[in-house]
Amino acid sequence: RVGLVTDVGRINDRSFNQSAWEGVEAAGEALGAEIKYIETKDAKDYEDNMRQFADEGYDVIVTVGFALGDATIKMANEYPDINFIGVDQFQGETLPNLAGLVFHEDQSGYLAGALAAHMTKSGTIAAVLGTDLVPPVVAFKEGYEAGARAVNPDIKVISTYHPGEISQAFVDPEWGAATAAQAIDQGADVVFGAGGMTGNGALEETATHEGVYCIGVDTDQWETVPGAHPCLISSAMKMIKPGVIDLITLASEGKFPGGNYFGGAGLAPFHDFESQIPQDVKDDLVRIDAGLKDGSISTGY
Repeated sequence: RVGLVTDVGRINDRSFNQSAWEGVEAAGEALGAEIKYIETKDAKDYEDNMRQFADEGYDVIVTVGFALGDATIKMANEYPDINFIGVDQFQGETLPNLAGLVFHEDQSGYLAGALAAHMTKSGTIAAVLGTDLVPPVVAFKEGYEAGARAVNPDIKVISTYHPGEISQAFVDPEWGAATAAQAIDQGADVVFGAGGMTGNGALEETATHEGVYCIGVDTDQWETVPGAHPCLISSAMKMIKPGVIDLITLASEGKFPGGNYFGGAGLAPFHDFESQIPQDVKDDLVRIDAGLKDGSISTGY
């Protein structure tokens, strides 16, 4: 039996929670497991929501997001016979029954920045971000800016973090849209939206502006945010779903790895923009991806 606890935000956020749940669904189907989720309404409920699954004797509990990190560690200590998977939760110390599913967001951010710098005509690009209280968001931003400057040292980057609390920062599409519109007014013609539903608001706003590109985050958002199709050239992905499937499978085989477990990261396909991305740009992205993987290119993060 596998249970999932979301961060404050919906299971169908078309981004982060949803990717993790899709991983649970796929693993549940493959293993014939019973699955269930609880949507967290308030941050103070993290522990209670996990405890519901723990007290019902669930085998694996997946908790989604950096903000649940401390509560997940506490519960893993309290329930040593249950395996916990903490998505985006970097583990400072290793517990045998807690795996932090983490990603090199700076690397997929770097690729997104390089793509943006290649595709901009104005020489100004933007990033509309969740909160800097969440390290993966900072990694995406720092990577994006470094990747863009590697392609064009003189590029102008307008990066804006959401000013609110963690509980607000990822569920504010109105702010995301307004911030994207402001950046476009200031000359940005590529907008990277990285912040759950807040980032989705930025993508959907950008789609209403002629001649401006946008880049999604976490998953291939071509599949999840159809309103962004007019501008969405790619997404800076972290492979949340495959990582969740792998860890649940390992748990079922009795091979659960405690500590940090790195999932994949990279750019999504270009979809309808395939023909608009010049071949030399595609070649450069392949070169950068290889360099990031073998360590010859550093994001500086």
